[in-house]
Amino acid sequence: MSATKYFATRLFSGEQFVQNVTFSVEDGVITAFEYGQSENAIVLEGTVVPGFIDVQVNGGGGAFFNADQSVNCVDAIAKAHGQFGTTALLPTLITDSVEVMERAADATAQAIKDQVPGIVGVHFEGPHLSMPKKGTHSEKFIRSITEAEFAVFERQDLGIKVVTLAPENVSASDIKRLVAAGVKVSIGHTNADYPTVLAALEAGADGFTHLYNAMSAFTSREPGVVGAALTDTNAWCGLIVDGHHVHPVSAKFAIDSKTRGKIMLVTDAMPPVGTDDMEFDFFDGRKVIRTGDRLNSTTGELAGSVLDMAGAVRNTINTLDVSYAEALRMASLYPAQYLGLGNRKGRLVVGADADFVVMDNEFYARETYVAGAKR
Repeated sequence: MSATKYFATRLFSGEQFVQNVTFSVEDGVITAFEYGQSENAIVLEGTVVPGFIDVQVNGGGGAFFNADQSVNCVDAIAKAHGQFGTTALLPTLITDSVEVMERAADATAQAIKDQVPGIVGVHFEGPHLSMPKKGTHSEKFIRSITEAEFAVFERQDLGIKVVTLAPENVSASDIKRLVAAGVKVSIGHTNADYPTVLAALEAGADGFTHLYNAMSAFTSREPGVVGAALTDTNAWCGLIVDGHHVHPVSAKFAIDSKTRGKIMLVTDAMPPVGTDDMEFDFFDGRKVIRTGDRLNSTTGELAGSVLDMAGAVRNTINTLDVSYAEALRMASLYPAQYLGLGNRKGRLVVGADADFVVMDNEFYARETYVAGAKR
């Protein structure tokens, strides 16, 4: 199979910007770079950057994983977010019954087997959460971990597995069991105190779900989950930069204080992304209502977002005074490293997957390519 060549007047490799380069793609992988415009190269109008990776995506394009556990659903979500530069994601199932979890696992496994573009694993956000920090999650499904959930989490056909849990309700030994099964344990929706979080980190947890939101706060006498998240040098933190979930000052403080490379942008996106929909059905007879770019349950809580990854990058640059290069790394390289994909994704270098986005001068996604094919 002959290589397809692309010419970029400006390209961000994941480390630095370069000018006027041609790169070759063969079988979905970048095989060569050369300076200058090669004959027959496809010209990409804009800045070419590594594809964005989102580890927390509940829905998009009108599709909602909790409402439809099917390959068609996860494909619709990936296509919707592909419009905005996302080339890899974890469809995310929030707290639900074990039967829904099993169907979500089946759909994920089939999507990976079918090589649905962009689907690299699954994120179970719950159901082993803290009732005081449940947010908009349905109270009736929050429960202790049992062998039924372990049977889902321990499957080996789900790609990359992330489980968000509250460590005050899941023992360190159970966290160790999850980690041994290849699960990335993320701490979230938790009211745990600082020592409990440290014990979970020692047991192998290595992430924090949507920093600041639904977790015990940092105070003078008790660092809480936020204090543990910001001071641990090994764990990654997801950050929702939509102007609603986190105040810009708090977001900026986290980025400035956390170990570089350990803050990654996430969307926590819901079905309206990529649509004009103003509401959708939720749990317990509730609806989620869209007001501008904000989503709230009819009981008042924030209920995910209508954020996309290009918007997250744009907001990080424009409201947090973060450089373009660092914002791009927060959307691509750092989540790739968190998921263990750093040798394949998050960079545009020889040997990496040809997942890339063409951005305009206002930081909007113009075109998205997955494995060298236009999305």
